[in-house]
Amino acid sequence: MGPKQMLTQLVWLLSVLEAVKVSPLIEKVSDHKDFKKLLRTRTNVLVLYTETATSGDSHLKLLSDVAQTVKGQGTIAWVNCGDSEGRKLCKKVKVDPSSKRGRAELLHYKDGTFHTEYSRPATFKSMVAFLKDPSGPPLWEENPEAKDVVHIETEKDFRKLLKKEERPVLMMFYAPWCGVCKRMQPIFQQAATETKGKYVLAGMNVHPAEFDGLKQEYSVKGYPTFCYFEKGKFLHHYENYGATAKDIADWLKNPQPPQPKTPEVPWSETDSAVFHLSDESFDSFLEEHPAALVMFYAPWCGHCKKMKPEYDEAAEILNKGSPGVLAAMDATVHKAVSDRFKISGFPTVKYFEKGEEKYTLPQLRNKDKIIEFMHNPQAPPPPEQSWEEKPSSVSHLGSEDFREALKKKKHALVMFYAPWCPHCKNAVPHFTTAAELFKEDRKIVYAAVDCTKGQNHELCKQEGVEGYPTFNYYNYGKFVEKYNGDRGVSDWRQFMILQ
Repeated sequence: MGPKQMLTQLVWLLSVLEAVKVSPLIEKVSDHKDFKKLLRTRTNVLVLYTETATSGDSHLKLLSDVAQTVKGQGTIAWVNCGDSEGRKLCKKVKVDPSSKRGRAELLHYKDGTFHTEYSRPATFKSMVAFLKDPSGPPLWEENPEAKDVVHIETEKDFRKLLKKEERPVLMMFYAPWCGVCKRMQPIFQQAATETKGKYVLAGMNVHPAEFDGLKQEYSVKGYPTFCYFEKGKFLHHYENYGATAKDIADWLKNPQPPQPKTPEVPWSETDSAVFHLSDESFDSFLEEHPAALVMFYAPWCGHCKKMKPEYDEAAEILNKGSPGVLAAMDATVHKAVSDRFKISGFPTVKYFEKGEEKYTLPQLRNKDKIIEFMHNPQAPPPPEQSWEEKPSSVSHLGSEDFREALKKKKHALVMFYAPWCPHCKNAVPHFTTAAELFKEDRKIVYAAVDCTKGQNHELCKQEGVEGYPTFNYYNYGKFVEKYNGDRGVSDWRQFMILQ
């Protein structure tokens, strides 16, 4: 090829690149060695293969915007199978975009190997969501059965809908990770189809921090939250999470505010053989009963609720004249005694002899063990050293210092856990080692929150923790995304490097 032809070719290529405004963040690859190196050095790569330099125009415009948004988290590459080098590469990797609709093909590579063909919608939102979590579930609006739900993306669109819409609107504020939301979505979309034309059923993911103001405005304290509007005015919340599509449709015909819930009867007011103590009665009770087992509990605590019937049954047997008695105390109400015994987690079971605290017994959770212990009180096995007590590079945070600590760090990966949870125990050594690798970097922190301790329960609820362990990534204290990847040292290291 002569210099003139080369120049013509170059001008043509530049005009192509200019026409589609290809972002410099899109890696143009044509050599097989370069391609292998790319897959070796990047863990999350979406590759566009095109039949010619121009057959991927529409994709390239879109991918340029996507590349900008996922910078540091994923890589986008382009292979033109129409030029001589690219043709060889496409042959080697057995890709033929000419057989595809639009003469372009999108394939995803994870950790150096082919992962999947990109088959989700070719939209900015779907592609960004895919690259942020390639193995994660599709967005709600990608489900063809959700076509009658109005999907709202921005606060501006939300305000616009309320202003213009004449029909009543039922809005579902949700978070993508929330289990109840996932269960409600098919019901909600069915209701949207059944009531189409008369009502507008809309959905909006408001978990990102940018919607904090909106959540406050409509009292969104958990997910999902349903809000009913007429002519742009908020009237009622809808709270039937066990609803069918018919229930929603029926409610819309005659919207009523939520009925006040029947309050749960406090344990101390139920017919129970357990002695219920207060700050005032605690010491005199121990004077009268030389051997007593006391369960300190919180009304909201799931493990306490599980243990209650066991404790009640044991009390039925023991409080009829055994060597000792069973008592319980709501530590959220009677704080003086709870503070005196430094109660920080629930349930906490302590054994008292002649008014003196003798043992703390974490192993006593069922009826048989409680009865066995009371007939032969023995010291518990020595407690295993907790994760917090072991020296490590993990920063252990609680409700009192969580926000302040994270605000100072550019990158924070937080593990929300419960000490008893087996998956958490498995993750701890790997998470600790990953933290060690970054201990010199003052901008990075690997942190942990024990959700069972004191006020941390509320903090974990606010941060969207529905199960243990949950890993959240924060940037200067702002929630960015949930980490759903593998739980090995190299996985956490790689995740942090890509931020």
